Amino acid sequence: MTAVASTAREVLRGRRPLSAVWREACAVGRAVRAAWQGPGRERDLVVQSLKAAGAALIAWTVAGVWLGDPMALMAPWVALVLVQATVYSSVRQAGQQFAAICVGALVASAAQALTDDNTGALVLSLPVLMLIANWSRFGGQGIYTATTAVFVLASGTAVSASAVGHRVGQAALGAVIGVAVNAFVLPPIHLRDVRENLAALPREAGDVLRSVAADLRESEWDAQTTAGWSSDAARLQRRLDALASARSWSQESLRLTYGPLRALRRAPTAVPPEDEDQRWSRVTGNITALTRTLTVAADEHRTPDLPEGPVLDLYARLLKLIGDACHGEADRLLGEAAEDRPEEETEATMEELHRRLQDGLREQAGQGAARTAVLGTLLLQAENLWSEIVPEPSTREQ
Repeated sequence: MTAVASTAREVLRGRRPLSAVWREACAVGRAVRAAWQGPGRERDLVVQSLKAAGAALIAWTVAGVWLGDPMALMAPWVALVLVQATVYSSVRQAGQQFAAICVGALVASAAQALTDDNTGALVLSLPVLMLIANWSRFGGQGIYTATTAVFVLASGTAVSASAVGHRVGQAALGAVIGVAVNAFVLPPIHLRDVRENLAALPREAGDVLRSVAADLRESEWDAQTTAGWSSDAARLQRRLDALASARSWSQESLRLTYGPLRALRRAPTAVPPEDEDQRWSRVTGNITALTRTLTVAADEHRTPDLPEGPVLDLYARLLKLIGDACHGEADRLLGEAAEDRPEEETEATMEELHRRLQDGLREQAGQGAARTAVLGTLLLQAENLWSEIVPEPSTREQ
């Protein structure tokens, strides 16, 4: 942190409104820097924002300048809101929004014809249109039934079939321009988020296992320590949920997008298979079970007791080894070169630790069934983790 930033932080400390503004300004600065430095979510947001603005300007030029429409409002408005996060959502929402606009224009025009007064037409049409807006077929576009009525009545034009057709035509023009810009100008492809979230899972899983291993080697740890492990495991579950969301977005972003245009977008062309999601879901479940077992064993009010002495150190070393393998998998998923480490040596270390833990399990059997049960459960969970994280070489190929 620079000296200027440090000074500003000291000045703002204790002033909550100013501090909040400062944090937001820093967040904006980080986003701008990230968008400038390279591809990512921030740059994608910039591209989509500029595309929406461009679509609205094109629609205004066509409707207001080329066609000479003095009320060329509907076309740029519709074009602006239809540059969505995916081409498929643009097309789907274009249909929903166009239907909503048609309903709003027709109901407003009918109300104006009945009342011959704009205020009376609003009083008559808006309650009905707000009820219609909640129809599930409109999705999130239902509100445009009411806003269209407001625009139609505020324009002050007389009610006629040609006027209604003109308003609907403006909406159709804006919809076509908005969808076309989104589909043919750098179409949004959301594949990067899948790989990033998937790679983050093994990296965070490795961090959890390394943290547990380091704490097990400490002479004293308590319920607060195990609570931290449980919190870390819960974050893994949230990351898994984020991965599922990113996978859904990636599948939708590939719908209705033309192959050569994807290449021009220079977005990632492939994502890891969905089998990887299931694999790391199982890993997350095993880590959650492992931390739960340790939490129960550390509770002095519960019967199970945690093993002590050399066998606990052996188990910590085993978790550290599995955590290192997790980090290697994260590098592989990102296409980065993992640290060179002889696989035979790793396997030999694993086998040696496993053998010594089996011996320790037999020794613990003489000290009580509860302690033996805990160690056996922990050992089984470690074996499950190892089998998922370091599968056979043939299954690791993509």
